[in-house]
Amino acid sequence: QMQLEESGGGSVHPGGSLTLSCAGSGFPLRYYAIAWFRQAPGKEREEVACVSSVDGSTAVAASVKDRFSISRDNAVNKGYLQMSDLKPDDTAVYYCAAGLMGEGVPCYRAATHGYWGQGTQVTVSS
Repeated sequence: QMQLEESGGGSVHPGGSLTLSCAGSGFPLRYYAIAWFRQAPGKEREEVACVSSVDGSTAVAASVKDRFSISRDNAVNKGYLQMSDLKPDDTAVYYCAAGLMGEGVPCYRAATHGYWGQGTQVTVSS
């Protein structure tokens, strides 16, 4: 069974850090773009970061670019989202997605049309 599972969410104070993990099972993540999305209550889902399976290039949303980074470790079939200097506005459910990257297909689009995890809650409050 092919699936993704996020972990690492939790509650932190403003200024804190968390690293989210996205573990793939049943398929080799090395061939898949990995992306992170988040959705806060009452808001649209938004793109956070994406890492290509082709060349490892990354894209990070402007709103978090100075604080978040994305990485992958194909050897252990995982992707990561490193988050620092967290703010209350970062409170959301964070989802990872992974999709095969066809030629010319942007990272986020590839991931969106692939597999999704169940989400992990991140809460930032004082």
